[in-house]
Amino acid sequence: MIDPHAPAPPGVPHPPGESRPNQARLPVRPGTGRFLVLVGVFACAACGLVYELELVALASYLIGNSVTQASVVLSVMVFAMGIGSLAAKRLRHRAAAGFGAVEAALALVGGCSAMALYAVFAWTGDWGGVWSGGPRCLLVAFSLAIGLLIGAEIPLLMELIQRIRRQDAGGAVADLFAADYVGALVGGLAFPFLLLPQFGQLTGALLTGAVNAVAGGALALGLFRRDLTRRGRWLLLVANVVVLGVLAAAAALVGDFERAARQAVYGGHVRVALRTGVQEVVLTGGTHGRPLDLFLDGRLRVNGDDERAYHEALVHPAMSGGPHARVLVLGGGDGLAAREVLRHPRVRRVDVVDPDPVLVRLARRDPALSTLNGHALWDPRVHVCTEDAFRWLRHTRRTYDVVIVDLPGPGITASTKLYSQEFYGLARRALAPGGRLVVHAGPVASRPRAFWTVEATIRATGLRTAAYRVGGRTPGPMAGLAPSSGAPGDWGFVLAARSRPVLTLDPYELRSRTLTPASLRADERAAVRTWVPGLQPSTLVHPRYPD
Repeated sequence: MIDPHAPAPPGVPHPPGESRPNQARLPVRPGTGRFLVLVGVFACAACGLVYELELVALASYLIGNSVTQASVVLSVMVFAMGIGSLAAKRLRHRAAAGFGAVEAALALVGGCSAMALYAVFAWTGDWGGVWSGGPRCLLVAFSLAIGLLIGAEIPLLMELIQRIRRQDAGGAVADLFAADYVGALVGGLAFPFLLLPQFGQLTGALLTGAVNAVAGGALALGLFRRDLTRRGRWLLLVANVVVLGVLAAAAALVGDFERAARQAVYGGHVRVALRTGVQEVVLTGGTHGRPLDLFLDGRLRVNGDDERAYHEALVHPAMSGGPHARVLVLGGGDGLAAREVLRHPRVRRVDVVDPDPVLVRLARRDPALSTLNGHALWDPRVHVCTEDAFRWLRHTRRTYDVVIVDLPGPGITASTKLYSQEFYGLARRALAPGGRLVVHAGPVASRPRAFWTVEATIRATGLRTAAYRVGGRTPGPMAGLAPSSGAPGDWGFVLAARSRPVLTLDPYELRSRTLTPASLRADERAAVRTWVPGLQPSTLVHPRYPD
């Protein structure tokens, strides 16, 4: 039996006067119609990839560990695309109406996904219990829904383009996928270089949804309108108008939404909220007797109530073990580690390397933050370089008596390379004879495996170590931690040198407000009790820090 929908063999003309089976009735010539379908494929592919990247970026920012979030989003989405392709077979006989409905739904779901994900994170992130997994569950749900709808596109578009002009399946697939891949390229480049910096996560997603709705509606209601019943045209028109209306209303209210969500996340005293080229920086409090809090990418980095305990524990044991005229601070753009360094009168030079010039400018000019850091970054002995710490260490030939690594912690993927054996090897090269390296290695009690992996990685460079921890009201800047959480926790540190370092404090140079020699020895014993044996060092090509 001959399939009536099979294309004629190549080179065999269609019999004159005989109508082509299921040929679409277009308002333009077939060649023009085919070109317009390919343009639609291009636009829809660009929008689809933007949705994927937007989910990965926002989930990494809100939940943490970009490798895990990218793996979840992409694997779930690709699986769902296969299911969507199979489900679309039932719509082939109503391809124009099905494609229009799919694109309207995709525009609504994809366009609103960022706002919905941020809303769940902001308003349920500190509820605890089953709600603590709300953002992750919603991420999977959106990945599944968007993947299903994207997967349904290609079978329907294949049917539509074949109805314009029948051709062999291989040629039609090649044309469709060429337009699809070029669109994906444009979408992939537009997200980081245009949408994210110019419009932000929320408005960028809404704008992408609007483009998606217009492209799908134009194809279904414009090019293939004669394939739709009168009722179908009206339903599709109303659906697209509603979708565009919802997206436009959300775009108009996105500023108010962001402010409300920010207050839900950070409290009602947000003074500064900036998206820099490196991270989001938020300052709360610092006026009218309220303690200053600094959040970087949604994670509490500095708490005005207990930051002194953290920075004294980070700086003073390393400064008390020998010469300390030349000091290097990697990170520390808030100026608080430099403040503690400058309390030692024999310091002659402090180099601070931080990648974010906006944070450094705030540390110098924001009244509350500059007061908290004692105006340390204005001291003539302090020299600030705004550059990636890894890159800076590769090129420097200076050596230092003390190197202080004041970074968020190994649980955040963006900083994983700064907790690698290669990075510590560069830091070791920057140590002068008798120099010491101190590293903030994250919390000990809640993440002992990550903490002792840092210690094992430092030892792998040939340095000898001494680990210690101090208690704090907040468990430190960890991925996925609700900023409003005040749960008890600790900070862990690793002091390292070419010979075994001794944890001590110099009583002749300063009096610590939070540390004593006895408490420091107790902190060392408390850290040692959590030791995890058999851990391997983390490298750039084999990171070993648990999620």
